[in-house]
Amino acid sequence: MLERGDERKEVGCLCASGDLLFLACAGGSNVGQISNQAAVELAKEGRGKLFCLAGIGAHLDTMIVAARERNLVAIDGCPVQCAKKILDHASLPAALAVVVTDLGIEKSPKLEVDPADCEKVVEKIKEGLKA
Repeated sequence: MLERGDERKEVGCLCASGDLLFLACAGGSNVGQISNQAAVELAKEGRGKLFCLAGIGAHLDTMIVAARERNLVAIDGCPVQCAKKILDHASLPAALAVVVTDLGIEKSPKLEVDPADCEKVVEKIKEGLKA
């Protein structure tokens, strides 16, 4: 799934955004680890910054305020969409949300990250940032 948050549709292209934050699932499966690794790769490329999803989930005021001032990308491993739900619960709309399993990557309990799967997620996010 790829979606743009209703409150941020006017943003347009996010590909050069200096205020972009990646919030990844990092759950206990291959797709959770792929979500996290994709966020790391995008941050290393300078496309945005990795941000602490746990801090948002803990309702830490300083983290919520910092996130509210930026465009957020939720990267979830599976259809449960924990990252997006955490953002929704904190009233933080995602400008872009991606679910790894929606890209044809099968969920398994193994924690290994297939570099090809990770690259598929990174490319899908880059596409979404240009939309």
